[in-house]
Amino acid sequence: MQLFAAATMILASSVDAFVPTFGGSKKAFSEKMAPSSYVTFSATATTTEENTLLLKPIKSLDGTITLPGSKSLSNRILLLSALSDGNTVVDNLLDSDDIQYMLKALKQLEVPLDIKTNEDGSVGKVTVTGQAGPIDSPTPEDVQNLFLGNAGTAMRPLAAALCMGKGKFVLDGVPRMRERPIADLIDGLKQLGADVECVKETGCPPVTTNADGLGGGEASISGKMSSQFLSAMLMAAPAATGDVKISIKDELISAPYVALTIGLMKRFGVNVQIEGDMKGTPSFFIPSTEKYTSPESILVEGDASSASYFIAGAAITGGTVTVRGCGSESVQGDVAFADVMEQMGATVTWAPESITVTRDPDVKLKGVDVDCGEIPDAAMTLAVAALFAEGPTTIRNVYSWRLKETERMKAIVAECTKLGATVEEYRDYCVIHPPEGNKLNDSVLIETYDDHRMAMAFSLAACGGVDVIINDPGCTAKTFPTYFTMLEGITSR
Repeated sequence: MQLFAAATMILASSVDAFVPTFGGSKKAFSEKMAPSSYVTFSATATTTEENTLLLKPIKSLDGTITLPGSKSLSNRILLLSALSDGNTVVDNLLDSDDIQYMLKALKQLEVPLDIKTNEDGSVGKVTVTGQAGPIDSPTPEDVQNLFLGNAGTAMRPLAAALCMGKGKFVLDGVPRMRERPIADLIDGLKQLGADVECVKETGCPPVTTNADGLGGGEASISGKMSSQFLSAMLMAAPAATGDVKISIKDELISAPYVALTIGLMKRFGVNVQIEGDMKGTPSFFIPSTEKYTSPESILVEGDASSASYFIAGAAITGGTVTVRGCGSESVQGDVAFADVMEQMGATVTWAPESITVTRDPDVKLKGVDVDCGEIPDAAMTLAVAALFAEGPTTIRNVYSWRLKETERMKAIVAECTKLGATVEEYRDYCVIHPPEGNKLNDSVLIETYDDHRMAMAFSLAACGGVDVIINDPGCTAKTFPTYFTMLEGITSR
């Protein structure tokens, strides 16, 4: 797979339009889910009054999954549409918490949005009326307080984009967001002349901005913690009145996400000039003549990170699963997770818009040693797949785990250990030694730490012939509200 494929188009797939509840206490679960239509599972997947989901042992996963829209693409596309000249119709937009926070912020800033709803109440096509430049506050003398939950894909890009317009803004979120670093981005924006600060000395949100437009300039930022800082500055740069040059001063992690950003910018008419190697210390130049123009319509590709759970499930159980919505022409780096499963022993078949995975029953999964710096989200799924392999699996270059929705390194170590693995934890990597004979502990309560990916990744532990109890399954609403319904739909027991 080519991780830096040109983003000449964003692939589309329709999403199964239903949302699950699981019997038991609907209220606690549904408060995190939208819309409030109910599909009840059989007793093989039920919630209790304590808001936990019991997954009975999974024998095999077989079938076809149509992926929901990509979170990373959805929020980027919404922002670029708002900054563009013209109206943009966005199709297959992910309907989840993170995207709702971006939509609510744009509404509050009075960016015109025409949101069509599907029959079940979920978001359908969205038409964004572009501002043909920076987004200004609708009330310049008053502070606009924007609450962005735990949505990093809304917080970082908006923190940069709002510096380019005029107005007073405070960007805040849930307690965990106040623990997620943003200081490197704030430092880069200050180098361009922005009046922007972290309210507290932690280097985390809330962020305050007194914006009066930016004339451009040069900035040098770190790329070691998160590629989202660079992506945020790149997306905002065409809204400046002058040339902008951004240099990486150390190293750039998750480079495929930056390539994704640059590809989308090109789709909206802006060409970013790149100097140097994306895997080294590149520089990026955006001339003042580059301005966003609406492509009129754009289709959001299926979420490659979400594909990882079904890909791994097929590899673990030996079933056959096809994920539709991303494939060999995907602009998302996380499709490379399928290559990792192939290294472990799975059989992978690529098509332009789909990936099919299975495993010969005579071939056992084997442990691998992988640099996951470019696929940190999908690497969480690898941690669970490692429980089913022969020999240890080393997951390298994932320091960013510690800065995500929860402290993912410690969370993964804790939950893998509960299931019977021995895990060596280091600063930016871990080594997972599977349980003897790959026999997992039964009826383990998996803590999800309000982290959607913990819930989805560790659901695959049920492929080990054991009951698994997922605490707070509703946290999947952040990116994939229908996950457990889709999983159940291809499960054999």
